[in-house]
Amino acid sequence: MIARHRRGCVVAGVVALALLAVGGREASGQAAPATPAAPTGSRELRVLTFNIHHAEGVDAKLDVARVAQVIKDSGADLVGLQEVDRGVERSGRRDLLKEIADLAGLRFVFGKNIDHQGGDYGNALLTSRPIVSEGNRLLPNTDGGEQRGVLQVVIDVGGTQVLVLTTHLDARRPDAQRRDSADAMLAMIEAWGSGPVVAMGDFNDVPGSATWTRLTTKLTDVWAAVGTGDGFTIPVEAPRSRIDWVLVRGLEPVSAEVLKTDASDHLPVVATLRLK
Repeated sequence: MIARHRRGCVVAGVVALALLAVGGREASGQAAPATPAAPTGSRELRVLTFNIHHAEGVDAKLDVARVAQVIKDSGADLVGLQEVDRGVERSGRRDLLKEIADLAGLRFVFGKNIDHQGGDYGNALLTSRPIVSEGNRLLPNTDGGEQRGVLQVVIDVGGTQVLVLTTHLDARRPDAQRRDSADAMLAMIEAWGSGPVVAMGDFNDVPGSATWTRLTTKLTDVWAAVGTGDGFTIPVEAPRSRIDWVLVRGLEPVSAEVLKTDASDHLPVVATLRLK
């Protein structure tokens, strides 16, 4: 199912409807006062993926302003967030997503995957770009693991529609659920057709894994293409694993950087992309 964005959204086209038709759940979107958007005809995207750990930093303090500042300082106009609380007890039943979006000056879309402590928990997308359609698709669940999902949002970039997938995959070993999730995401991309795609998030796996290998049959790993160094994002104090990825099709990777912050237990990855 598709929930329409509350301000100025265009009704989804036939392709997007087909993409979200089976097994989906509604996403909920709301507009915040927008920061100055990229020029209307701009073909370049600044993309950030960030597992925010419900806005709790390495100092164990919940600080939405700190997360929002990371987003603003990055210059991103497309932001994928994971581990987002809305009305959850541990975060004081606050709507953390709306607070972050308001502070960053961006619209948001939320994809709920589970109920948690009396509230909602899932992934989110923040953007200054026009939103064409939105939906949330639950991923295959293996052996009673945490329910995961993919937030699916179609945005307009200089007159071209781009499918944006934001996700947070299963953390358990072995990797059966992650492999199944990768296959499900590839099916979504196939259903989208030949249009541009950004897939980002916390994949809880590393380059060379079965998850990465499956996804990179159709998508380009932006860090592998243009990043410098190891690209590690966890643990924050001494990173040694690259599990937070930006993957693309139909966009040219221009640059990629891991940002330093203590706002979460993950480091964010920011990338500049250009439509081909």
